Amino acid sequence: QNRREIIALIFTAMQNPFKVIALDLGGVIFDQSHENAIRHFEEVGVREAARYLNPFYQEGIFGDLEDGKISAEDFRRELSKLCGKELTLEDCRYGWTGFRIGLPQRNLDFLLRLREMGYRRVLLSNTNPFMVMDPDGTGFDGKGHSLDYYFDATYLSFECKLRKPSPEIYRYVLDKEGIRPEELLFVDDSPRNTEAAKALGIHVLNPQANTDWTGAVLRLL
Repeated sequence: QNRREIIALIFTAMQNPFKVIALDLGGVIFDQSHENAIRHFEEVGVREAARYLNPFYQEGIFGDLEDGKISAEDFRRELSKLCGKELTLEDCRYGWTGFRIGLPQRNLDFLLRLREMGYRRVLLSNTNPFMVMDPDGTGFDGKGHSLDYYFDATYLSFECKLRKPSPEIYRYVLDKEGIRPEELLFVDDSPRNTEAAKALGIHVLNPQANTDWTGAVLRLL
């Protein structure tokens, strides 16, 4: 029965125009909390963290880090100046990873299901080195698997030096993947990001953050 279901899903996938499914990280793949990140940064000494952190789009040195304009060490040094005390890289990682409050297994299972259906899965995220570190060796999923286990390619803002909602990052992904806009389905919880992609002819899904979006994707497929 399971094999017949997979075959049917693969056949369905062959009938629609999507070749690549791009997914955001925070709020889509993992559940995130702006308030928890603020608490984490405050705990390491960034007293006015709420002034600097945004749920969707960072600015100042936080934005520079996600843009790839400064390194993790540059960020540590500048944040230390900002809060008036010497911070470690681990302090910075603790602050940033406060955004991540959970990783639903259903999302990981769905990514593997998309692979079985024949879709190419890519990660398209505004993020930074601290969010993709694996200091304890447990991997992205806590089970020893890295992002590469779940995604065929990762387009991370600090590596691409481009950030959503800039049209350039979507064009960059289309060019790298060798596809037309209508062949890409983009899932992101930020309306600003999905509207920018939609303007380029990309098909989008804009779920509310930290909700189950997997059924909605299946219906589009």
